[in-house]
Amino acid sequence: MRKRSNANFVVPYLKKGSTFDEEEVSVIRSILQNKETLACGVEREAFEREFADFLGIKYAFSLTNCTVALEFATHLIRLEDGDEVIATPFSYQATVQPLLDKNVTVKFCDIDPNSLCADVGSIEKLITPKTKAVYITHYGGHMVDMDPLMELANKHAFIVVEDCAHSLGTSYKGKKSGSTAHISCFSFHSMKNISTLGEGGMIAFNNDQWAKVIYNIRRNEPDAIFASRNVLFGPYSLEPYEFYTHEKNAFTEDCLKIMHRGTNANLSEVCAAVGRVQLKKLKNFNRCRQNIASYLDNKLSQVEELRLQQVPGHITHSYHLYTVFIHPEFNIDRNALAEYLNQNGVEIVLRYFPIHLLPEWRLKGGKYGQCPTTEYIWFTELLNLPIYPALIESQLDYTVEKIIQGLEHCRQRKVSYS
Repeated sequence: MRKRSNANFVVPYLKKGSTFDEEEVSVIRSILQNKETLACGVEREAFEREFADFLGIKYAFSLTNCTVALEFATHLIRLEDGDEVIATPFSYQATVQPLLDKNVTVKFCDIDPNSLCADVGSIEKLITPKTKAVYITHYGGHMVDMDPLMELANKHAFIVVEDCAHSLGTSYKGKKSGSTAHISCFSFHSMKNISTLGEGGMIAFNNDQWAKVIYNIRRNEPDAIFASRNVLFGPYSLEPYEFYTHEKNAFTEDCLKIMHRGTNANLSEVCAAVGRVQLKKLKNFNRCRQNIASYLDNKLSQVEELRLQQVPGHITHSYHLYTVFIHPEFNIDRNALAEYLNQNGVEIVLRYFPIHLLPEWRLKGGKYGQCPTTEYIWFTELLNLPIYPALIESQLDYTVEKIIQGLEHCRQRKVSYS
């Protein structure tokens, strides 16, 4: 696939989803110039506390990225051979990547054609006594219909893992994304609504036992079962050393079983400090995205070939992605329109190819026709337009102008081929 330079676009699909100013630079400078640690310090603790308070939940653990958060969430579920998991097919591959090397059956539900989130009715049809978990994504910042989903979870005793990579600041009936499921995972990647210097993530929940597990495994400690011991290492015994020896529990316990090896997934102090600043700016960042979406909605609502995403009154959309749809009755070639926009200054990136049709998931049983709404929308209707706080009105007007011109171009090309 050819690579394109953002310099070639009037409206690039910018690789920074938030903005930074002197406030972020100042906290970075302060941390670098003081004598405190750059890892596992007060900034990380403060970021996690403030993030948990923002969500209104008990625990939030910062991590190196959202992919690790999803891996840890998968560990917390304690999947066993033969278990079943239901997952959305319309997300980034990382959402279900931790399930690839598990001996479980992954069933992909279909999506709602408006929200592009997992359709709860489709999930319900896939539930069996073996269902252990459901993985959802709040696509683009539009939340899943959570109340009926959590009712199903309570009825059938499965765990809901909430991929909130797109939806920080989104709300559903007054409850923030990340506070409605059993486990929530967040991304602070460069393109997200806030960023911790390019990479970063968070896992959040209310479970005390899970907190003990995550506290250990993100700092290279195993999640394991230990038993007390009183046997020395030959003539050597535990001494009250005044220096650090890394012996951990070697003298006091034996390990009987390892559930997770542990890893280093700590977010640095600099990243955490920037995250604290960005979290305070989130409301303004999201308001800017909402204003951009409203502006585009007003302009594009007059274009009959397009169907716009409708947002129910009980959902506050954070517009990580701005999505429109090619209206099927006009038979416009989506790929031709996207290519026209790319060639005329509006960079198009389509998010995301249906997961169940990726080669690794076809190996696990995925096949075309499994999720018909997902497939039809992705191959024929979906169009993601650039959206981020740095966009200006002239770029939005240019985008609308090129869409209208592109639709006319597609109509003329269709006539010339007929």
